[in-house]
Amino acid sequence: MDRPWLKFYEPSVPANLQYPPVPLHQLLIESTKKYPNQNAILFYGKGMTYRELDEETNRFAQALQKLGVRKGDRVAVMLPNIPQCVIAYYGALKIGAIVVMTNPLYVERELQIQLADSGAETIVALDFFYPRIEKAKQGTALKNIILTSVRDKLPWLLSLLYPIKAKKEGQWIHVEKKPPIYDMMEIMRQAPSSPPDVQVTETDLALLQYTGGTTGIPKGVMLTHKNMVANALQCRHWMPTLEEGNEVFLAVVPFFHVYGMSACMNLSIYLGTTLVLLPRFVTKDVLHAIQKTRSTIFMGVQAMYVAINNFPNVKQYNLSSIKVCISGAGPLHVEVQRQFETLTGGKLVEGYGLSEAAPVTHANPIHGKRKPGSIGLPFPDTEVKVVDIETGTQPLPIGEVGELIVQGPQVMQGYWQKSEETNAVLRNGWLHTGDMAKMDDEGYFFIVDRKKDMIKTRGENVYPREVEEVLFRHPKVKDAVVVGLPDSFSGEKIKAYLILKEGESATAEEVLTFCRTELSKFKVPQEIEFRKELPKTIIGKVLRRVLIDEEMKKLKESK
Repeated sequence: MDRPWLKFYEPSVPANLQYPPVPLHQLLIESTKKYPNQNAILFYGKGMTYRELDEETNRFAQALQKLGVRKGDRVAVMLPNIPQCVIAYYGALKIGAIVVMTNPLYVERELQIQLADSGAETIVALDFFYPRIEKAKQGTALKNIILTSVRDKLPWLLSLLYPIKAKKEGQWIHVEKKPPIYDMMEIMRQAPSSPPDVQVTETDLALLQYTGGTTGIPKGVMLTHKNMVANALQCRHWMPTLEEGNEVFLAVVPFFHVYGMSACMNLSIYLGTTLVLLPRFVTKDVLHAIQKTRSTIFMGVQAMYVAINNFPNVKQYNLSSIKVCISGAGPLHVEVQRQFETLTGGKLVEGYGLSEAAPVTHANPIHGKRKPGSIGLPFPDTEVKVVDIETGTQPLPIGEVGELIVQGPQVMQGYWQKSEETNAVLRNGWLHTGDMAKMDDEGYFFIVDRKKDMIKTRGENVYPREVEEVLFRHPKVKDAVVVGLPDSFSGEKIKAYLILKEGESATAEEVLTFCRTELSKFKVPQEIEFRKELPKTIIGKVLRRVLIDEEMKKLKESK
């Protein structure tokens, strides 16, 4: 197979890698052997060494076993980027459990769907999320609810002050811990720190990573330990200048996203470096963390880099420690890249991936040739083709637009208990991404459009059908369509066009209030427009492209 991209690999990036036949948590064990006293985690100034992290994950693994969790059982982890998230993740893997990373923003309906589909019997979550879990557990297999608080791993002074802050922000809750509700710190204190005696192999499932897919129906992407180890190694070799044991990763991209999980958490643990954890993106906190910890690596999405570039008095912060930044989960505009690199002196490049590929398949060279608007070159051991839409089998000539398909050690095994959907995207050993792309004569790839209508906003995937279904449930709404429109901050903003039922009247705020009870914050439309009719085909299919073209025309005329 012709692979023109290999000519543009940086000299020290290999075309092929050797992948150790080990489970994912072995990366933590190996780094503990090499760097036992190195900080694996920094959380608001409080460090946790690799030795401590390894022991904590052992304790959690043993605690899970005591609760009856066995190899192959699903353990949901509903936590922001706090030390307990890393502990729960690697601890569950150590006993061969399958981790189900769960978005903390999920409302009850979304949570219930994921728990029911995965068959998770155990969930690890913040105590603040308990009311949602309690409502969502009906109709699921949930048996064990393990709760923790942000304050449990904070430095002592912040831990003392945390209740005051949490009560002020309406985020303080007391939950009585008695079976089936358990205190995470307490069950770990009662467990031994020795490694659990469970044989886990690289072919075992490590993760069910849920993705809405093009239909909006949640699907659990089945990723093995081998898939996850492979992508961590591919990311590492794509950045050959990274120094083992010496880098500082700023971890603000959520670990419940496979991008943050693989390219940030797993990669940092593999390298024996330090993860600076931030539970959410607040620009001032991020700038302060970079300056204070001398962070060198930052994985983010375009909206984060835009926020940093435009932060008032940003030049007062010393950001010169930044070496390498990757922008994923959507396009990176050239001006954003230029401004950020000028500001920090580091390198910012665009990458591409999808949950079904653990997730990274492409990135621009860090120090080599970069092309504006390109997702870059395929990773080592990753085969890529652009094929025709009709059959999905005919490779297209250079420069022609077709569907991007990929093959490699990071590609999923399929969708959990969904053979029909699996067969639709995994064909003849190739993963059909659903993204429209083209390749130039040097092997650089460009995403042109999406085969379906998925919206990318602030690094999140939003599927119009799911939002539309919620809008249709509003008693006053007769018809609805949702589109994504270009937005300089979030990548795309969500706009909904509504037709109300005869004789009804409603305000945009009324509809948005309804959406907020049914959808995560990032899925709620930013704009509502009421119309008398929607552009449709003769058979009644709404023409989204016409709506988008109208908006583009209005935008152009306003300039």
